[in-house]
Amino acid sequence: MATDASKKPAKTGQKIAAKSNEEVVQTFQRLRTEQRQLVNKLSELEMDLNEHKLVIETLQNVEEDRKCFRMVGGVLVERTVKEVLPALTSNRDQMVKLIEALNQQITVKGQEINDYKEKNNIKIRGQQELPAAQENADAAKVANQGFR
Repeated sequence: MATDASKKPAKTGQKIAAKSNEEVVQTFQRLRTEQRQLVNKLSELEMDLNEHKLVIETLQNVEEDRKCFRMVGGVLVERTVKEVLPALTSNRDQMVKLIEALNQQITVKGQEINDYKEKNNIKIRGQQELPAAQENADAAKVANQGFR
């Protein structure tokens, strides 16, 4: 009976260790998913920003009383250039600020992922070990891709 009692704690300990490893992996995957979502949102906003810039450049060379059409909430609305241009400029400025904030969030999330990897000794298959400084530099390059 003494041997049976000594085996039970060992099995329970192994289950707890295995569970914690699974939790570590799940948390790591969640962090990476959050980072990917931020990068996708950043990419989407950068495309919208480029469209806004293109339209603003086009409308600046047009008479202010000329008719133009704008999509508002899925409805095409007729306006004048004089009415639309300030709204587009305001939207563009807000997008620039939002893009800067997203870049900072991506950088912070990358640092959080790197810290989590180091803390839990996570190794990714197929990835060569890089010094921490190189990983941070790579994360910063990804975050700043849109400002070229």
